[in-house]
Amino acid sequence: MPLKVAFQMDPIQSVDIDADSSFRLAEEAQTRGHELFFYTPDRLAYVEGRITARGWPMEVRRVRGDHVTLGEETEIDLAEWDVVWLRQDPPFDMGYITTTHLLDRLKGRTLVANDPFWVRNYPEKLLVLDFPDLTPPTAIARDIATLRAFRERHGDMILKPLYGNGGAGVFKLTPGDGNLSSLYELFTGMNREPLIVQKFLPDVTKGDKRIILVDGEPTGAINRVPAKGETRSNMHVGGRPEKIGLTERDLEICARIGPVLREKGQIFVGIDVIGNWLTEINVTSPTGIQELERFDGVNVAARIWEAVEARVAG
Repeated sequence: MPLKVAFQMDPIQSVDIDADSSFRLAEEAQTRGHELFFYTPDRLAYVEGRITARGWPMEVRRVRGDHVTLGEETEIDLAEWDVVWLRQDPPFDMGYITTTHLLDRLKGRTLVANDPFWVRNYPEKLLVLDFPDLTPPTAIARDIATLRAFRERHGDMILKPLYGNGGAGVFKLTPGDGNLSSLYELFTGMNREPLIVQKFLPDVTKGDKRIILVDGEPTGAINRVPAKGETRSNMHVGGRPEKIGLTERDLEICARIGPVLREKGQIFVGIDVIGNWLTEINVTSPTGIQELERFDGVNVAARIWEAVEARVAG
C-alpha cells in the first residue's frame, strides 16, 4: 500500500547521491510507490494544536546534478502523513531537541523514524553507557581534574565533544601531551556541555567498523580505515570504506543492544565498533547504507522500508 512519506533533513539539493543515506531511503521509497515530501527542520512548526511543515513534494533520480525535482511549496499537516523521517544531521543542540519534542506529538498518528522521544534520550555517545562491559573505559565530565585523572589511569585517550558528529573536534591525547588544558578551555568556552573521553584503542589503525542494524537486527558492516596520519576514520574526513564481515564479538554486541533499539523504535541505527569494543550507537542520522549495499550486494534500504511498512501496518 503506497504511503505518504515526509523527509525532515538538510537541503536535499546538495547531497552526494552516491553516499547519502537519506537520498537512498527516498530513492527506495519512490521505487516502492510511496509519495515523497521534503522539508528542512526550520520549516517544522506547532500551530494551534497541529504539527505542520512547509516544504515541497519531491521526486528523486540517480542523475548527478539533476537528482531531485521539487514541486510547488506548500504546507502540510504531518498528522495526515504516514511516515516522517527524522534525518537532519547534528549538531544535537536545542534546535534539534525542539524538533524531537514537536514530532513526538505525532505519536499514535504518524510513524516517526527513528522514534524522536528515544532519539532525544539516547544520543550517540550516551546510549553506550548502558552497556559498560561492551565499551572501552569512558568518562563524561566538564571538570578538568576528572579528565586529567582519567588520562593518568588509562594513558592515551580520545577526547571529543559530547554532541559532535562526523569526526569534528576529535583529538587523541597522549600522557605527555600538553594540549589538554588548551582544548578544555576551547571547548568549554564554546558551550556549557561536558566532554567525553575514552581510552584510546590502537585497533583503530585497522579500521572503525560501522555496523548497520535494521529494527535491531544486524544487516552487515563496512570498515572505515583512517587516512595516513589520521586518528579519525570518519568518511567525512578521508576515512576509506572497505568490505568486512561480522565477527562473533560483533554479533554478541548486536544481540545485546538490538532488543533495546527495536523496543525504542530505532529502526535504522549505525553502531561503531573498534576491535572488540562498542564506541557509539548512532541514532540521529546514521550513514553507511550505500557503501554496504555496494560491498555486500544487499538492498539495505529495502530492508529498512520493510521494517517501516510493517510498523505502519502494525
